[in-house]
Amino acid sequence: MTEDWGAVARAINQRMSELGMNQRELTERSQVSKAIVGELQNNKVQRRRSERTLEALSVALDLHPNHLHAVLSGRRPPQAGEPAARDDDIPGRLSVIEHQLREILDRLGGIDALTDQVKEISANVETVVERLDINRKRPDR
Repeated sequence: MTEDWGAVARAINQRMSELGMNQRELTERSQVSKAIVGELQNNKVQRRRSERTLEALSVALDLHPNHLHAVLSGRRPPQAGEPAARDDDIPGRLSVIEHQLREILDRLGGIDALTDQVKEISANVETVVERLDINRKRPDR
């Protein structure tokens, strides 16, 4: 697995900017040392970090606990509210899959509702066109 520490640095800095947070606030909220936060922010030292470190920073940045770990691994970061699971956590991963399937079903339900609306609009347009055709075919009075 390739690790993209540059992507982690960009994600941290972007989120800090969005939140208007400085390094001191991030270290206080995450309980991660200033040295480690600085190394990660500036992508100075690329070495294996504890999953807890990335999780603490993710949570301190109001992100999903697995957000920075996913960024590091080049995967899609999970959204807030999604279940959290590690790669070796089979029940947790199944929970993530179930959550994603529920989201897909919700979106499909939305598509079905839109399809019904389009059919109704189409029927209304056909009615209007038919009336216009009838009015054009009537002889002038």
